[in-house]
Amino acid sequence: MFKTIEWKNNMVVMIDQRLLPNEEVYRTYMDFLDVAEAIREMVIRGAPAIGVAAAMGIALGAIDIKSKERKEFVKQFNHICNVMAHTRPTAVNLFWAIDRMKKVVKENPKLKADELKERLVEEAKRVYEEDIEINRQMGRHGSKLIKNRATVLTHCNAGALATAGYGTALGVIRAAIEEGKKIKVFADETRPFLQGSRLTAWELMKDGIDTTLITDNMSGYMMKKGLIDAVIVGADRIAANGDVANKIGTYSVAVLAKEHKIPFYVAAPISTIDLKIKSGDSIPIEERDIREVTHIKDIPIAPNAVKVKNPAFDVTPNRFVTAIITEKGIVRKPFGKNLSRLVRR
Repeated sequence: MFKTIEWKNNMVVMIDQRLLPNEEVYRTYMDFLDVAEAIREMVIRGAPAIGVAAAMGIALGAIDIKSKERKEFVKQFNHICNVMAHTRPTAVNLFWAIDRMKKVVKENPKLKADELKERLVEEAKRVYEEDIEINRQMGRHGSKLIKNRATVLTHCNAGALATAGYGTALGVIRAAIEEGKKIKVFADETRPFLQGSRLTAWELMKDGIDTTLITDNMSGYMMKKGLIDAVIVGADRIAANGDVANKIGTYSVAVLAKEHKIPFYVAAPISTIDLKIKSGDSIPIEERDIREVTHIKDIPIAPNAVKVKNPAFDVTPNRFVTAIITEKGIVRKPFGKNLSRLVRR
C-alpha cells in the first residue's frame, strides 16, 4: 500500500502526486522551505494531507533552529509558521494544523528549545495518526448512507492521497465495501489538474474497486440516464452555515444532483469546519497558474494570447448539500445550528 506522507528519521517523505499515475515517485524533504514549496506546487494536495504536511514541515523547521535561547527560538518558529500559512489559502486544515503546532509552544512556556523540538515532532506525528483514525471513523458513519449495489459519483480526489491515509469521500466508499456492499464508482476527471483521472481512478483501481472514468461535462448525462445513485465529495473548507468550498466543478455537480433528486454528500473532518466563516461568500478562493488550463505537461492546448481564469475551488451553497459526514457523525439541516453543536461537542 502506498503512503501519501510519512515522518521518517527526522525527514518528511511524500509521494509526488504530480507524476501519478505514470510514475510512483517518493520525495524526501529535510528543509521546511521545501515542504512549503511541495504544498504550493501540489506535490501533496487535499485539505487533510496539507494539514499533515504543514505540521511535519513546521516540526522539520523547528529541528533546524540553532538557537538554544527560547525567545529567539519562538521568533524563528513563528517565521516558519508564517511561511506555511502563505502556501495555499483555501484549505482551512492548513491553518488548523499551524494553530496546533503553535499551541504546543504557547502551552509549554518553561520548556527549553530542545524539549520544544521533541514536543513539536510528537505533535506532528499525532496529527498524522489522528487523521487516519478520523478517516476510518468518518467511513463507518458515512457507509450507512450508501446502499448496496449503489453507483457513486465522486469529484476530484478525496481519498488516501488527499489525507494521511484511507480518505474522506473515498473512505466512505471503502468502508461500505468492507461491510460487504457491492459499490461502483464514477470518477469525474476534474479539469484542469485531473485529480479524478490521475489520482482517484489510480487509487480505486489499486484497491480493485469497480471504477469508471468520465469527463466533467458527462455528469449530467449519466444522472439523467439513471446511472448515478449518490454523489460524495470531500471539502477544503466548510463555512458555519454549511456552504462547502471544494475543487472547482463541485458546485456544478451539486446543482445537477439536486435537479435529478440524487443525494449529495460531503465527507470532511471537524478540522475542515470553519465556524469563524459565516458563509461561503467569505471563503478565499485560490487562483492558480493559467498554464494548468492552457497546457498539459508542456504541450499547449489553447491559443497563446487567450485570456484565462483558473480558480482552484468553488463554493457549493448549503441548499444543495444533503448531509455532511464527519468523524463525530452525520450532520443534516439546519447546518448552522447542527454544525456549531457538533464542533463544540
